[in-house]
Amino acid sequence: RRSGCQCKNHNTCRNAGARLLTTVIWNTLIEGQLVQTGPLAEKTFHIKEGSPATLIYQFQRSNARSAKFALDGEKDGLIDILPDDGWLRTIGTLDWEKRPVHKLQVKTVDSGGSVVEGPYAVTIIVDDINNNVPAFNQSQYNAEVRELSRPGIAFITVYATDKDDPSTPNAKLVYHIMQQIPDPKKVLFFQINNMTGEISTTINGSLNMKAGDKFDLLLSVSDSAEKPFTNNAKVTILVTENLWKKPNPVTIVENSTAPHPMKITQVRWNDDSVIYELHQRDKFERFPFSIDQNGDINVTEPLDREEHDQYIFYALVKNHNGISVALPLTIEVIVEDINDNPPVCPAAETPFEIQEIESIGSQIGDLKATDKDLGSNALLTYTLLTQWPTIPTDGMFLVNQYSGSIQLIGPGLNIQDNNEYRLRVNVADGGEPSLSTICFVTIRVIDINDNIPMFDTSDYGSIALREDTPLNTLVREIQATDADQANTGSSMIIYQITHGDPGHMFTIETDPKTNRGSVRVASPLDYEEYKHHYLVIQARNPEPLVTGISYNDSSVTRLLVNVTDVDERPVFSSSTYQAQFREDIPIGTKIISIVASDPEGDQIRFSLKGNSRNWLRIDEITGDIYTNLQVDREIQNHYQVEVIARELNNPQMSSSVYFTLFLDDVNDNAPRLAKDYFDDFSYCYPLTKPESFEFQATDDDYHPGGLALKFQLGGDANITNDWEIIYINGSSARLCMKHSQFPKANINVPVIIRDNGRPPMEATVYILVRICSCTAKNVCETEPPGNQGKPSVGMALGILFGTLAVIGIIIAAVFISINKKKKNVNKTPAGDALNATETVNLGL
Repeated sequence: RRSGCQCKNHNTCRNAGARLLTTVIWNTLIEGQLVQTGPLAEKTFHIKEGSPATLIYQFQRSNARSAKFALDGEKDGLIDILPDDGWLRTIGTLDWEKRPVHKLQVKTVDSGGSVVEGPYAVTIIVDDINNNVPAFNQSQYNAEVRELSRPGIAFITVYATDKDDPSTPNAKLVYHIMQQIPDPKKVLFFQINNMTGEISTTINGSLNMKAGDKFDLLLSVSDSAEKPFTNNAKVTILVTENLWKKPNPVTIVENSTAPHPMKITQVRWNDDSVIYELHQRDKFERFPFSIDQNGDINVTEPLDREEHDQYIFYALVKNHNGISVALPLTIEVIVEDINDNPPVCPAAETPFEIQEIESIGSQIGDLKATDKDLGSNALLTYTLLTQWPTIPTDGMFLVNQYSGSIQLIGPGLNIQDNNEYRLRVNVADGGEPSLSTICFVTIRVIDINDNIPMFDTSDYGSIALREDTPLNTLVREIQATDADQANTGSSMIIYQITHGDPGHMFTIETDPKTNRGSVRVASPLDYEEYKHHYLVIQARNPEPLVTGISYNDSSVTRLLVNVTDVDERPVFSSSTYQAQFREDIPIGTKIISIVASDPEGDQIRFSLKGNSRNWLRIDEITGDIYTNLQVDREIQNHYQVEVIARELNNPQMSSSVYFTLFLDDVNDNAPRLAKDYFDDFSYCYPLTKPESFEFQATDDDYHPGGLALKFQLGGDANITNDWEIIYINGSSARLCMKHSQFPKANINVPVIIRDNGRPPMEATVYILVRICSCTAKNVCETEPPGNQGKPSVGMALGILFGTLAVIGIIIAAVFISINKKKKNVNKTPAGDALNATETVNLGL
């Protein structure tokens, strides 16, 4: 057997394999059977049920004192071990149904019978085979089901068992309906839960079965083995009458004095093992009904038809698990009316009006009382009881018995004699006994409009107003009077300007208490348009005049308004100005003309205010605005300035208006990285795997559909051999290493980014990837080779020490040079001495 050695030296492998053979389990082929052998140890074996006698395993002695093998435990005469050879074997057929697991102990003994090795536990698991047929607990079942029973609610459960191992498909049972007899609709009326055996009706069965119908179901049960066994049973089902039926509508007399709760109807389920409930259809504040466990429905308190004339709710039936076993039944309760409400007047006092000139038979109005009851209980009759005062006579009014209509039947209405009448009217219903109410009616006599308003003067003269007079300024008060009854439509005065105000610059307000009129300024006055206003004012009543009376000159007056000139500010032709251009508009382009004029005709001069970027200029005479510098949407997408218009001869008189220039984008910006990625992508050297990272780009231009940038690698073939770009979305991409064999270095990877403008623009950006020695994950310890940035701490210390060393060398050289000079001075040649003493002093 191969040892699995991968050594380059084959002799070494062979030696290692030889040593390994002493510890592995050998396989031995005996009589055509592959049998395992090995030393004594705890073992577990699987033997298929029903297998013939066979060798299982050969145990090997590990101790020279071991003379024989011995086997103890649940052998059942079917399992033993050969004492000399150690063969564990079966000598009969194992049966899972009798014993699924055999627990044994194996050991060796010496020649004297003492245990040398073991005992060790040996477990033989008998693997079940499908050798048992499923069996129903009954071959014939009888069941009853109610008509209209709810689909899916079980009414009988069949049960079958299988003696095979329940943890295997051999005993996993599946139920089926093989046939329904009779089958009138060619569709099953019943269904079975193939796992639990619960039988219930289908929707077709619930709708089509009738009481007295009888059905036979032929059932099958099968195990789930590869070659399943099947058994059969029959269920006879009788359909019985369904007691769960909607009761007839119930009528209850309102305000009943009978004891409550009071039974009004009942519902019944087909058996008693259920729970009844009532559910509202409408959400009443009070729900005056209950149901007990016998299905009796009670009303819990007296009902009021005027509160609710009908109740519709549902009766539910549930099992003890809270699951509905049938569809809800609708319960309808009608509340019957009694005469328990008196008539109600339309108001505490109902007012009517009548003019003093009305003729006999004139209709005054209708008194409309109401009654909450129904039918004859709400049939109302009206009777006039009294009239006050009784002048000029009693009985001046008639009240219709059934309609409540009031008519004038007596002459002599005169507002000077009496201006108001009060009537008492009895209103009775048609119930038994009858209920009645007294209603009060007030009839006011109204004066007729037989007098016209008259001014106290026909001319109010003239008045001067500046053209800048504020709106609502009082111009003049005027007064007319009316002899009709005060505080009526006949005496109320409305003032109207009939001539002299085509621009509707004036209005007249009337004081309702005094009828005094106030002429006020309603619109700005304009000297240049109207210098004088000759106002003709008429006084009228809101009520029409009676026949034969008409308005005349007494109801007309005049007022002259003279408007004086005022120097006004310039006026623009529009309240705001705006224009829209592309941002690449050439310098000096005319973009708009601002129009303004002076009401007095003075010349106008224009200027700009708030021109912070100096992008615009304006022609001071024409008002034309031009571009002054190159505009840029990326700096400011709309640019607003204030345009000033001044009078040439009076510059203090000025007006202003705002002009806004909206800039449309031009694709004039190349894409760029969304941020500086200098320290973002650092990896520890050496790389263990190819890395990848995401980066983002942006574009300062406006892209209507959003960014749709494209990414590709720049550089030469070396770049494409080492890197690749993966597109993520219109603003992001992923840069991926193709291998991990990168040196320690700073690598600038060129990436070309192109936008979707017309024409498109592109830019090459460089993404710095740092591969370095690390102190922590992806944290560089020192700068990698080729770094042009700031020195690391180690580099700084090296530079410092090197500098100090150079300074030391320089200082040492200077000292040595000085010492040499001193020695040369002390050893001056004798020929250079001036005298002998000097020669001595020189040390010669």
